[in-house]
Amino acid sequence: MKTRAVKAIIKKDIMAIGSNVQIWLPMLLIPIIFSLVLPGVLIIPARFYELTTIGNMDTILKLLDNLPPGALREIILSFDTVNKKMIYFAVNYLFAPFFLIIPLMAASVIGANSFAGEKERKTMESLLFAPVALPSLFWAKILSAFLPAFFLTILCSLLYGLMVNLTAYPLFHALIFPQPNWLILLFWVTPALSLGAVFVNVLISAKVKGFQEAYQLGGLVILPVLVLFVGQITGLLLVNTVFLWWLGASLWLIDLIFIKRVGERLNRDKLFASQVL
Repeated sequence: MKTRAVKAIIKKDIMAIGSNVQIWLPMLLIPIIFSLVLPGVLIIPARFYELTTIGNMDTILKLLDNLPPGALREIILSFDTVNKKMIYFAVNYLFAPFFLIIPLMAASVIGANSFAGEKERKTMESLLFAPVALPSLFWAKILSAFLPAFFLTILCSLLYGLMVNLTAYPLFHALIFPQPNWLILLFWVTPALSLGAVFVNVLISAKVKGFQEAYQLGGLVILPVLVLFVGQITGLLLVNTVFLWWLGASLWLIDLIFIKRVGERLNRDKLFASQVL
């Protein structure tokens, strides 16, 4: 009974996402730009022109010159042109933080709609009166946001890899994506990050009275990843495999602590009260 109820809530929420353009349009638009437009804009011109002559690439060139000793530096130095070095570095390392932003954006949009959407549709009271334990209800809301966010990230990564390899193959005559750091990013870091973002957004959604308010507050979870991206592009931090392993482990630990704390504080009366804030 409990499993069927959770599945029913997840199915209902996912169908509600698909029927609401306000939710799915922003969730899809920017990821598609990241996945298809970004690598194409970099790689396609590099097949015909020297990248250093058509834009300000000084920052990337400095990063390449100052790469620390290791496998990445050896691979970069093995290429015979600056274009190949810049493309390989950008698509496999420099753009990696973008794919941490994608699940955060999706989790923010969907998670913000979880309880706040119920309040706006006037279905919150009937949901709380349903014969479903509050922890099960909360986990149904978590999974209905987590699963689409994770699926979208995997889909965008496949599109990104297809775009990178199709456009770069005439230049490299080999497949250059994915590298091991991407697999760790997708299957170790991204689920942990998505789960944490969903928890934050669902909690916010449970406390506020509308989707827009929940979305604006929940969007703040993207800020740490933007800091990571700035560190990546300025050379202060390179997202390598060792860093990603530790980042993922830290995020999973935070998630476990968060899950325990939230489970101890779930209160049906407060959810009822939040409808009239």
